[in-house]
Amino acid sequence: MNLLRKLNCLFHYYPKSAPFSSLISSFTTHQLTLTTFPPDSQIILTTLCSNGQLKEALIEMAAPGLEMKFESYDMLLNACIKKRAFREGQRVHAHMIKTRYLAPVYLRNRLIIFYSKCDRLREARNVLDEMPEKNVVSWTAMISAYSQRGFASEALDLFLEMLRSVTEPNEFTFATVLSSCTGTFGFELGRQIHSLIIKRTLDTHIFVGSSLLDMYAKAGRIHEAREVFESLPERDVVSCTAIISGYAQLGLDAEALELFRRLNLEGMSSNYVTYASVLTALSGLAALDLGKQVHNHVLRCKLPFYVVLQNSLIDMYSKCGNLIYSRRIFDNMPERTVISWNAMLVGYSKHGMGREVVELYKLMRNENKIKPDSVTLLGVLSGCSHGGMENVGLEIFEEMVNGKDGVEPDIEHYGCVVDLLGRAGRVEEAFEFIKKMPFEPTAALWGSLLGACRVHSNIDIGEFVGHRLLEIEPENAGNYVILSNLYASTGRWEDVRMVRDLMLKKAVKKEPGKSWIELDQTLHSFHASDRSHPRREEVFAKMKELSIKFKEAGYVPDLSCVLHDVDEEQKEKILLGHSEKLALTFGLISTSDRAPLRVIKNLRICVDCHNFAKFVSKIYMREVYLRDKNRFHHISMGVCSCGDYW
Repeated sequence: MNLLRKLNCLFHYYPKSAPFSSLISSFTTHQLTLTTFPPDSQIILTTLCSNGQLKEALIEMAAPGLEMKFESYDMLLNACIKKRAFREGQRVHAHMIKTRYLAPVYLRNRLIIFYSKCDRLREARNVLDEMPEKNVVSWTAMISAYSQRGFASEALDLFLEMLRSVTEPNEFTFATVLSSCTGTFGFELGRQIHSLIIKRTLDTHIFVGSSLLDMYAKAGRIHEAREVFESLPERDVVSCTAIISGYAQLGLDAEALELFRRLNLEGMSSNYVTYASVLTALSGLAALDLGKQVHNHVLRCKLPFYVVLQNSLIDMYSKCGNLIYSRRIFDNMPERTVISWNAMLVGYSKHGMGREVVELYKLMRNENKIKPDSVTLLGVLSGCSHGGMENVGLEIFEEMVNGKDGVEPDIEHYGCVVDLLGRAGRVEEAFEFIKKMPFEPTAALWGSLLGACRVHSNIDIGEFVGHRLLEIEPENAGNYVILSNLYASTGRWEDVRMVRDLMLKKAVKKEPGKSWIELDQTLHSFHASDRSHPRREEVFAKMKELSIKFKEAGYVPDLSCVLHDVDEEQKEKILLGHSEKLALTFGLISTSDRAPLRVIKNLRICVDCHNFAKFVSKIYMREVYLRDKNRFHHISMGVCSCGDYW
């Protein structure tokens, strides 16, 4: 090493306050020759590594006559881990082997971590397998590497191997391995690990508890997850977020929101992941006012606007019917992921805004920063379907088949094409398309075609598809209902009774219709012909008044929506009891003039309720937002965003 480099290294090593004479003395002591410099090699390596000069540090490592010690190797490996410098780290490892340096367990563990950080799991595993002695960190580091990269089976196998060794797992090992306990086999093993954790009295540890409740929540066992959460002696933001997220991911939105409120009152500190989970719950409830409050709270807390939080805000606003806010957030994002694009595309799609979907998709292609993925194309095809743009959708699907975007169409994309053709009334074409598919049709795909047959009264294909569905999914009540409705729409009441008798025989129950409306941060729910609401008498009185008023304005009840063999008067009475009409009526009597009404329904909205909502909007000058299980309807001045095409 030349004189200038040595001077530079020693100058950086010594404190700036040190007298210059001490620096000169240092040079005199070490004589500034290459052969006598090793006593200060640690100084040089420290300086080079701290300055990010990794290559120069490796040159110093390979210098003749230099004896590397534990501290030097540790420093170099840490620098390689920090930079994920694979080639440089390999050279350090090779130097250990070449010089026959007997690395202690600590350094071998650092090698496992280094290779894991560089996504070289095979090399990391080789280091573990060649270790003459392993400690708990060695095993845990390798299990963690497998878990974080989705190799659940390998993580669990290694954990079982660890249990057969002399090394006892600690709380970090258990917390790590539990994240791999997914699927039927993984969950059963996870329950056994839970027993082992209790046996070793580690179940109250915060890291272990958080991993346990996360495992149960992801398996859909939210009650077990809640028991674990309530038994924790102390909770941190990770455990609180895990249980809230568990409820939200399972669609238990009201429970997630209630728990968030409770924990907030108890002094829980929230991070961006917590808020993202809460926003997911608010999306499910279409609770716009609460969503705005959470957004404001995030702004006041000056939380970093991570992409995942912005994506959640886009999704929340679009599912609450406010696409202007969604697009504003999307346009102001400093960076976007494919999830950001997908959230905006799906938002437009659910609102039936096909043109906006296609324009945004073209913008994504033109920017060419983020590549479309499978979900992107699903959103685009669905948008074309809901927006009545079947020819554009078919062109995009053809481009997919020809490999334009590098996304190979799967069964869900084929399902979108069937839906697209079915909605456009091209039922026979959709049926032929299914026959020529390279996939075996799924129940969801047949269900889409059956729905199209019901809407377009294609009894021949509908009857075939309906009976096919009853064979594939005998427990799905929806299939019986649609087939029964198809028969009822053509007056085949004997067949209707046959299908309903079959439902009784197989003990299949139809999901009851239910609608919600949010007022003053309180959700009010209504079932068909609901008599349970505290203001039911006011609601039914107003409903009768609306029926008369709307008829005078031209409203004609669509009796074809009542699929019972009863007289017309009774059919009209049944229509007035639909849950979405009750929710809208309650909204009218409970809000100020011209305030928007937002209703969410668990099933598909019927044609008559859609027409009723248009009259509410037109006569009372209200913005009406209806969200059913498939899409969004934004009605203004009696005109719906769906263009009466859904």
